[in-house]
Amino acid sequence: MVTKETVRKALEGVMDPELDKSLIELGMVREVRVQESQVDITLALTTMGCPLKDQIVGDVEKAVGALEGVEGVEVDLTEMTDEEKRRIGIGVQQPDKGAAEDLNEIHRVIAVMSGKGGVGKSLVSGLLAVALRKAGHRVGILDADITGPSIPKMFFPDGAKLGTSPMGPMPPQTGSGIKVMSINLLLEQEDMAVIWRGPLISGAIKQFWGDIFWGTLDYLVVDLPPGTSDASLTVMQSLPMSGVVLVSSPQNLAGMVVRKAANMAQQMKTPIFGLIENMSYFECPDTGKRYEIFGPSHAEQVARQIGVPFLGRLPIDPEIAKLSDAGRIEEYEAEAFGPIAKELANSVPEAQKSRFLDVQAGR
Repeated sequence: MVTKETVRKALEGVMDPELDKSLIELGMVREVRVQESQVDITLALTTMGCPLKDQIVGDVEKAVGALEGVEGVEVDLTEMTDEEKRRIGIGVQQPDKGAAEDLNEIHRVIAVMSGKGGVGKSLVSGLLAVALRKAGHRVGILDADITGPSIPKMFFPDGAKLGTSPMGPMPPQTGSGIKVMSINLLLEQEDMAVIWRGPLISGAIKQFWGDIFWGTLDYLVVDLPPGTSDASLTVMQSLPMSGVVLVSSPQNLAGMVVRKAANMAQQMKTPIFGLIENMSYFECPDTGKRYEIFGPSHAEQVARQIGVPFLGRLPIDPEIAKLSDAGRIEEYEAEAFGPIAKELANSVPEAQKSRFLDVQAGR
């Protein structure tokens, strides 16, 4: 007869692949329930975004399913508390705050995300920031694409460098007043390669958040790199996220990969505000006829599958490339972004980040 004790004994042989200790030793087995031949187990992972969780669940099902009398195994997942993480020594103690973190007042943080490169995340980040700025909001852009930054090129025709202040390094401002922080602002030449592994990339993003004096912002738009690994995980875990905007393109492949990004956001319990399709069509300037160069749009279908609003389509427009290359993206009239910015302004909750020290007022 199977019992809770025999199940726990079996789980002593199931190891966490990263920590190389048994699930029992790590305290990850939160609960075991046995009802006749059915065993239900609740596991507490170190993070719900654990890339090896499927392997862990499979090992648990295999070990418990091999017990005599067991006909079914169900594994439910939850996440360890900070105290549980500290107890097993996985380094959850947060590093000291950045030098400027308590001086900043950033109300809303929106990440622009896709699981795939080449769909136009940086363009969407830039145009979203421009639209929010035109609507009268105080806006910043944090370029989290450390190894492939492109935001400064779009906004600064003559280049830009960080400023200084008694409160810390200050991001340069674009012509319309958008504050920008990117690794390219720190390089001697804009085409220098940044050849860094994940921990350095994560550290840079945290510094861009905590050591830069942003001041007061209504919106900080975070331009994420492709994929669902270190940079995206750092942003979702370390920044007070209001939510993400997903970017796709018409190809089926792009739709499949953006669903991966949506899945990551959902696992990290980060709200998804909606999906934007870029490069959706080309409109002939002579006839006004639209051509779907990359095939018919699947964006609304993908949005339905994910269960998020469809925010709109952006065309293939040579003017975008021209203005981006010239550092004049703020001059582009992106009509589709007006309603999107308005909708976001109405729907994004204000997540007050921290107190703001009014130095001039002496407080």
